[in-house]
Amino acid sequence: MTTKIEQDPRICAHEFELRSNKNADDVNVTEEDTNKDASHQHSSGDSDGHSSNDELLLAAGIDPDDDDDPSLPCLTLRMWTISIVLTVLVTGLNTLFTLRKPSVTISSAVVQLVAFPIGRAWEKLLPDWTFSVCGRKLRLNPGAFNKKEHILIYIMSNLSYSTRLSADTLTEQEMFFGLKAGVGFQILITLGTILTGFTFAGLARALIVEPKNLVWPGVLANTALNRTLHHKGKSEGGSTWQISRYAFFMVVFAASFVWYWFPNFIFPAVGYFTFLCWIWPRNAVVNQLFGMSSGLGMVPLTLDWSQIAYIGSPLIVPTWAILNVGASLLFWIYIITPAMYYSNTWFSAYLPIQSTAVFDDAGKTYNVTKLLTHDDKFDHARYSAYSQVYLPITYALSNFGLQFAAVTALIVWFVLEKHTALRKAPSAFKSWIRAPCKATKEGTHKDVPVWWYALTAVASLFCLILSCEYWPVQLPWYGVLLALAVSSVLFIPLAMVYATANAKVSIDALCRLIAGYVFEGKILANIWFFDIGYVTGIKGLAFAQDLKLGIYCNIPPRDLFLVQIVGIGTSVLTQVGVLRWALNHVSKVCQTDAPDGFSCPYSRTHFNTSLIWGALGPNIFFSNDSIYRPLLWFFLLGALLPVPVYFLKRQYPDSLWRYCHIPLFLGGLNYLPPATGTNYGSWVIVGLIFGLLIKKQAFEWWQKYNFVLSAALDSSVAIAGAIIFFTIFYTGAAKGFSWWGTTVYQDTCDWKSCPYLSLSKGQRFG
Repeated sequence: MTTKIEQDPRICAHEFELRSNKNADDVNVTEEDTNKDASHQHSSGDSDGHSSNDELLLAAGIDPDDDDDPSLPCLTLRMWTISIVLTVLVTGLNTLFTLRKPSVTISSAVVQLVAFPIGRAWEKLLPDWTFSVCGRKLRLNPGAFNKKEHILIYIMSNLSYSTRLSADTLTEQEMFFGLKAGVGFQILITLGTILTGFTFAGLARALIVEPKNLVWPGVLANTALNRTLHHKGKSEGGSTWQISRYAFFMVVFAASFVWYWFPNFIFPAVGYFTFLCWIWPRNAVVNQLFGMSSGLGMVPLTLDWSQIAYIGSPLIVPTWAILNVGASLLFWIYIITPAMYYSNTWFSAYLPIQSTAVFDDAGKTYNVTKLLTHDDKFDHARYSAYSQVYLPITYALSNFGLQFAAVTALIVWFVLEKHTALRKAPSAFKSWIRAPCKATKEGTHKDVPVWWYALTAVASLFCLILSCEYWPVQLPWYGVLLALAVSSVLFIPLAMVYATANAKVSIDALCRLIAGYVFEGKILANIWFFDIGYVTGIKGLAFAQDLKLGIYCNIPPRDLFLVQIVGIGTSVLTQVGVLRWALNHVSKVCQTDAPDGFSCPYSRTHFNTSLIWGALGPNIFFSNDSIYRPLLWFFLLGALLPVPVYFLKRQYPDSLWRYCHIPLFLGGLNYLPPATGTNYGSWVIVGLIFGLLIKKQAFEWWQKYNFVLSAALDSSVAIAGAIIFFTIFYTGAAKGFSWWGTTVYQDTCDWKSCPYLSLSKGQRFG
């Protein structure tokens, strides 16, 4: 039995009650405000009659009628032990295997699932002893393993993915650039970038986390899985569909786990289901249009969930967002790309239609080391004697043109459609400063004071400036501030998109471009400007998403803050420790012939990009006589497109224009390449089948099982993939296993990246 605590409304002025039927506090950006701003982003963003947030949250296991139980312990010894151990293990493995090709990632879905039986075993097997630590009594076994402990374990271990990008950058600097700055630099720069993202999320939470209309779809599968595991014995009566969510999860998990052995090992052709390429394996055009390795994937068929969910599960994304990305795929990749490619725009027909590599004028992978002197300085004479850089057409469009357009579109869209949020930002921040607590139905939780985040801001700035000034990384203190300015200005608009569409608009190219102009010829400056300007924002989005998950699961804000801080320290120290060990003890690490595949593929790719932007630089790449200079016009395109769409929404508020989202239309393909049209196309098809067709025709089924299905597929594929990797591929057991189903898709022009136009020996283009 719980005691309701009466709360003075003057004290809790910044009240946020998730399950109340009343409107949110007026400092938040409400759905009414969003409609006034002519935004299409309705509660769920769908076009059918079941669009309310309550229905969406109920489907994800967030029951509006299920009161919070504040008596459930959160910061238990069990939670701390399991979360720290799993964080160390997962961070260590993910850091180690980011150096390897093929790589493997222990995903957050695995951690959430594995933590449950561990917590239950602790509950059943350990005695209920009580002891004191620093005057505080702790129970070895505090009773039933509860959902709050479980979600905090997930949140802490989720930090292991925030460190991976930093590991790539540190490896790039040490193994490819040759600067061994040492463990002090590695800890400071990694801690600084992660703390910056953490601070962004905390300071902006009143605008991007607490408003009810910002659902953050990325956490809905997690809440569904959490409820499924912790409510498996409770009645779910009143439904036509009688199988419980827990039973449904276990059936789907088992079936998906078994099936994944086929596309991942036994019969990979069902994953690379490019049957037209099998029929015409030497026809370049067929393979370019319908392939899924170097092709456009115009028939996006695959029976591999990891291919379908390559950019994230389509089952949790609102239908309007899927339609915008689908329209972008159709227009830019299926129409514009072939038109430009087969007309040999920018000499692209001499290259694969899609690739992550860049090329020289002989159609070979560009050897960037030919541009550098012995002290890694750019030599213009060597560049003139060698070759201009040439880009595959999808690389040029997606990684340059569309990214440029998406950045300016994001800014204009935010100013036009989210000006209410801008107006209310000062009052929201002031209200947070005044409010020491948050009210819920069952009581109160002390809020996180703003000065806590102010301290993390100071700490992060100190770490970043000290690491960049003390060590010779070519990025001065004002470069750090400029990178932080870019990241902070764009963080809230990026979060608004991610919180509604579960899509990240990339600012990678913008950061590289700015660093290339400001710090021309300085490769390391480009590397770390990218890390501070881009990676901090990505990490901030992850922290903000976890803050929303904490709200959904009724986690006390201060408990969540403490768990995240401990998780940051644990993951940073683990990542740096494992990275130091690997770079010093793995044989031939980061060399192309490294044993066991530890060739550092991600860092190698990043280094090539840094050389182009840092050594070559945008002044040369986009010079007046450069063939790629027209890509700069995409900045103007992105700035202009949101304007007519905004006025069309206002003029015709009930038309289809209300679902048009220009930042998504321009920035929704940011994973391509390496993602292909098949990844995006199958994602769109599956998302529309479940989010539109099944939701309309069998809403009760969709509401009960959709997010559970997503969690089951994600977790089963992740666990099966890890088991297959360690037991079959890593041990070498797969050697010699070969038949038609393992090779048919490889003996094609698609797999071999055939160009449309070929060159004779010694011939060059351009």
